Amino acid sequence: MSQTRFDRDTALRPLAEGEFEATLDRGWWIVVGPNGGYLAAILVRALSETVGDPARPPHSLTVHYLSPAHQGPVRVRTRVERAGRSLTALSARLEQDGALVALALAAFAQARPSPGFADARMPEVAPPESLVPFASEAARVAPMRGQLDSRPAFGDPLRASSSEALTGGWIRLHEPRVADYALLALLCDAWPPAVARHPALAGAPRRGTPTIDLTIHFRAPVPADARRDDFYLCVFRSRTLHAGFVEEDGEIWTRGGRLLAQSRQLAMLV
Repeated sequence: MSQTRFDRDTALRPLAEGEFEATLDRGWWIVVGPNGGYLAAILVRALSETVGDPARPPHSLTVHYLSPAHQGPVRVRTRVERAGRSLTALSARLEQDGALVALALAAFAQARPSPGFADARMPEVAPPESLVPFASEAARVAPMRGQLDSRPAFGDPLRASSSEALTGGWIRLHEPRVADYALLALLCDAWPPAVARHPALAGAPRRGTPTIDLTIHFRAPVPADARRDDFYLCVFRSRTLHAGFVEEDGEIWTRGGRLLAQSRQLAMLV
């Protein structure tokens, strides 16, 4: 099976135990720098390699973004902070040219027997086949848009035309690929920010929203029978913008209504 560009651009080269090298590619840039979800995907790969146990997948990842990065090689250093009978806690540092770009904490764990419930419900939206993709010219400003087939389900995601900061739609890579944990990390930060939809920003100049921190909770594996070319529904909502900082809560769903990931990030308006 041939690799996609996403696979190649998040690939790791082992250097030593718990140490890897990757190369940041401008194809995953958002305006002036790499997308935060793209960096999170590289970190998920490095942490997964460090754990080395498919029966102990990631359940939680928190990434703090400390400094800008540029195209070229980066180094990821991982460390197992504690490995218990069912849970492994790890940390990771993503560095470039001697500077710390991102710092991550993660928890990988085996499934545990327990009662369960699933009260979250996927929104009812039109199927992706009936929706119009983002305009191709968006990739000129944000190259990552050119890697994704994104189909808005809640109106124009770049225009303050809603009564609330709610956005999202169907999304997949242009190159067919079943989602794994690294791709889910990317998708949790791959949509234009929900805050852009709020009426408080109507008429204001378009502003950047760099991520300060991003937390992802991986809630379920992708179904084994998932199609390579299928879409995933992403839904993002912000409720508070204060002092130049806004939170955003996200969900990633399969077409069949399985919740794969939940996210929360804090971003800064610049």
